[in-house]
Amino acid sequence: MPTPDPLRDLGVTLTTDGGTIRVYSANASGIELCLFSRKDLNWITDTLPLTPDGNGVWSATSPKLAAGRSYTLRATGPESGPPRGRFDPNLHLIDPYAKGLTRATGGEWRSTILDEDFDWGGVSKPATPVDRTIIYEAHAKGMTKLNPAVPERLRGSYAGLAHESTIRYLQDLGVTAIELLPVHQFVSEQRLVAMGLTNYWGYNTLSFFAPHAAWASPKAQSSGPAGVLREFKGMVRLLHEAGIEVILDVVYNHTSEEGPAGPTSSLRGLDDATYYRQDAHGSYIDTTGTGNALNTAMPATQRLILDSLRYWANEVQIDGFRFDLAVTLARDAHHEFDPEHPLLTAIRDDPALAGTKLIAEPWDIGHDGWHTGGFPKGWLEWNDRYRDRVRQFWLSDIAAARSTGAAPIGIGRLATRVSGSSDLFSPDRGPGASVNFVTAHDGFTAWDLASYNVKHNLGNGENNRDGTDNNHSFNHGMEGKTNDPAIITARRKALRNLLATLLLSAGTPMMTAGDEIGRSQRGNNNAYIHDDELSWLPWDLEEWQRDVFAIARAGIRFRLEHPAIRPRDFGVWGETLDTATQMDWYNASGVSMSIQDWDSPAERTLQYLAASTHEVDGFNRILLIVHGLESEETVTLPRHAGVESYTLLFDSAYDWIEQSDHAPGSTIAMSPTSMKLFRAH
Repeated sequence: MPTPDPLRDLGVTLTTDGGTIRVYSANASGIELCLFSRKDLNWITDTLPLTPDGNGVWSATSPKLAAGRSYTLRATGPESGPPRGRFDPNLHLIDPYAKGLTRATGGEWRSTILDEDFDWGGVSKPATPVDRTIIYEAHAKGMTKLNPAVPERLRGSYAGLAHESTIRYLQDLGVTAIELLPVHQFVSEQRLVAMGLTNYWGYNTLSFFAPHAAWASPKAQSSGPAGVLREFKGMVRLLHEAGIEVILDVVYNHTSEEGPAGPTSSLRGLDDATYYRQDAHGSYIDTTGTGNALNTAMPATQRLILDSLRYWANEVQIDGFRFDLAVTLARDAHHEFDPEHPLLTAIRDDPALAGTKLIAEPWDIGHDGWHTGGFPKGWLEWNDRYRDRVRQFWLSDIAAARSTGAAPIGIGRLATRVSGSSDLFSPDRGPGASVNFVTAHDGFTAWDLASYNVKHNLGNGENNRDGTDNNHSFNHGMEGKTNDPAIITARRKALRNLLATLLLSAGTPMMTAGDEIGRSQRGNNNAYIHDDELSWLPWDLEEWQRDVFAIARAGIRFRLEHPAIRPRDFGVWGETLDTATQMDWYNASGVSMSIQDWDSPAERTLQYLAASTHEVDGFNRILLIVHGLESEETVTLPRHAGVESYTLLFDSAYDWIEQSDHAPGSTIAMSPTSMKLFRAH
């Protein structure tokens, strides 16, 4: 007979006779359940002691544990000496497994038991293959707050995201997944509250199970946490009906309890010594920059994260997760990164998470914190090397060439990134493991990359100290807004180059909401406190922005139509694989690239001929030409066995698309700093 799992069924489990609550704390000496009046969340109607079971789990059963009832936990335990704790029996603590949260009039949080029934109407997850995935990173509020097509009562809400106009926009653009910035219930950091500011992005989690109530519509909020959850599930169902996956940006590396002097709301008060990384003296080991880091070397912490993922993936039907500062999750008992960390392998191998997309942000700020390419098979990763090289090639290299007369770096490093970053990702992971991005929520927008040389963050209240200075941006001759037509033209072309490179590269592309319409944050590269028009997606567009949208839409269509652009495996010289792309590289003269061509800063023109025989889409071959100098270049189209003609599909020098046919060996003019895409026949 199998041994019962001691960490099973944590949280509240409802039965026909009431409910049972199970809470983990290895170091508490006592835990008390407090039940509150349904009419007054400051009025305790009942208390009930939890009983220890000898495995660190405390439990109680009561007929009063029912849907709609709010409760807290109070824990007692040692204050000093091993095992250390920060217990305070006067504090009301959130159940770490609470699916709903309600706030009392004094500001304290109450865990709330929910009726979780929901009719999914037979709608299933889209299950988009990784090689056909195009991710769109967006904010649950900012996406629709200004959209006039969404009823005012729904703008900036989960229901607004599910509105037909929002879904139609995403379908028209062609993205296959929307990745939402954190939607777990979060609060603003104490520092921001003291400054009169609020956290907009949400990377300060209060609860790993409850959706953030403020992003629900007023009607849903008035129905309490059960109404918020229903609206969230309804959003997921409607997006799935439209074929769009939902990926959540999740913050399991730290909590809103901050450092030891921060607010004690849950884990610290229940079992500080278990849940947070500490040294031998009880000082927190912070690898996140927030004051604390969850101790994922502990089985109870691992289980908390796994159970949260299972809940969202199954009960809420989420398709994937992007793990913030994922290196912290993979640190062992010695606080060192371990690519085979039991949490990483458990998440990947858990049958309850089968088919779920797993995306790591492969760094944190601790010792040895940068591990791009270092996660195990089954994980995708944000590729910062891709981001930096694409920005450099189209922006800072061009700025350097204007200043010194020569670009500092040639074409070779860009080619490595465009073809899937095989130097970073092992053959058994393939190019799809690289989540390619040029921008994200954190940093300049794509338009601002082409419009500002330096950050402009004075509006953040920190004297421009916050935000990175390593932007690889280029303003093209004037900082910020300008009426100079030459600068405007150059910026728009740079934007098209950034978008086209992203969408035509091997790997898994991630766009940032608004880049497809040239959204600006006026040079602010750290707009985490701006819950206003600076961060919200604009919907009143100028004609040039509609042109940019058309280019982005076309790039996505080209990607999906041409499997040669999106191989699942790296090519092997001399072998033909259905899942890989055969790559041939030519210089501007149509001759195979030499070592000098790859390495010389003077050689910044490349022809990339890629062919694949996809098991579904059949044979496909494309030619991508990249020209990275501010001078016109004459290019001879390569002669290649089996290629009889090239059809021009896209030219980034223009904001429209005009197809034309060209013969191998013929010459074409490449406009300064531009790209061309051809279908090879």
